[in-house]
Amino acid sequence: MTRIAAIAFVGVNITPKTNWSFLRVQDSDGRIGWGECTLGGQEAGMAAEAARLAANVVGEPVDARNRLCRLLPHAPGGLLAHTVRSAFEQALWDLAGQAMGQPIHALLGGRLREKIPLYANINRGVAQRTPDGFAAAALRAKAAGFGGVKLAPFDPLVWEDPDRAAYAEGLSRIAAVRDAIGPDVALMVDCHWRFSPGGAAALVRDVAPQNLFWLECPVAEANHAATRRLRHMANDRGMRLAGAESLCGLAAYAAIIAAGCHDVLMPDIKHAGGHEEIRRIAALALTQGVEIAPHNPTGPLCHAHSLHLCATIPNLLPLEVQFGESEAFFTLAPGHALAFDAGSAHLPMEPGVGVGLDEAWAGQNPWVPMPRPWLDPRLG
Repeated sequence: MTRIAAIAFVGVNITPKTNWSFLRVQDSDGRIGWGECTLGGQEAGMAAEAARLAANVVGEPVDARNRLCRLLPHAPGGLLAHTVRSAFEQALWDLAGQAMGQPIHALLGGRLREKIPLYANINRGVAQRTPDGFAAAALRAKAAGFGGVKLAPFDPLVWEDPDRAAYAEGLSRIAAVRDAIGPDVALMVDCHWRFSPGGAAALVRDVAPQNLFWLECPVAEANHAATRRLRHMANDRGMRLAGAESLCGLAAYAAIIAAGCHDVLMPDIKHAGGHEEIRRIAALALTQGVEIAPHNPTGPLCHAHSLHLCATIPNLLPLEVQFGESEAFFTLAPGHALAFDAGSAHLPMEPGVGVGLDEAWAGQNPWVPMPRPWLDPRLG
């Protein structure tokens, strides 16, 4: 019987504002499976959690996913522990696929599509965070063939702050991007939970002329009543409401589906519990007419695993990808070519996840502490 032989956390520095984090799982036959657990600013904690996980599962059978990867919502480690556990589930699927000579999507019941539609998150690829800087990045994404663009225009705003200059600047960034890409490219705006319910209601009215495809995460996820009201406001103006990128497990998503909070759910394979948990979430969402657009703005392992996942989801909207942050996205994970193809991605057909990790390069570029988080530190 093949067993888990070793687990290691691997953190890699990519840019002065970005680390990517991975979990390396080796089995007793010498195969290596990979998962991604990127969670900005939490690298030291994840390394400790990976060591704790290893102490509990090394020696267990690699095919015991249902038992070993069960996500417990009340776990005191919270999002950090769930993120490491999600990467562990990814890596075990990678090992299973390698052992059987099959891609992960084949083990999940087979693909519904061979190419995965994508949209470009330009946020981390914008060096000059002016309206013109955002517009230039959006034009690069359009030229690369993407039919959808997303930006997070409101840093450093938190609605309780008295200064509203950042709000006006954010509206100018959105307008500049819409003017640049024209009416035929879908435009999404990510708010990173920066607004109060009243502030978000004003935002819905103010951005309506820009014909957004969706408005994302305007208020705290736990505020179901306000989120539901905002969804109705957005729908009345031709917009979807999207969110729930950092929740973990079916139970958390079941509550917001039942409350009618969102048109689009954005579970992240790094946090939500891995392949099987997100497929459960997607199936429940399907019964209520809710669509799935997985959150995927980080590294190549999350992207590769997300491609396999997306191949099996019927109620799928385009998958998020980082655009313009680092060429390491395309070189750090050798194997299946991760290059974007006119706003889509080809599905890996290689065994397992289809990519590995350049461990030599990763070892030469270890993760570094970030003096200031990418998001406002008040938002984590």
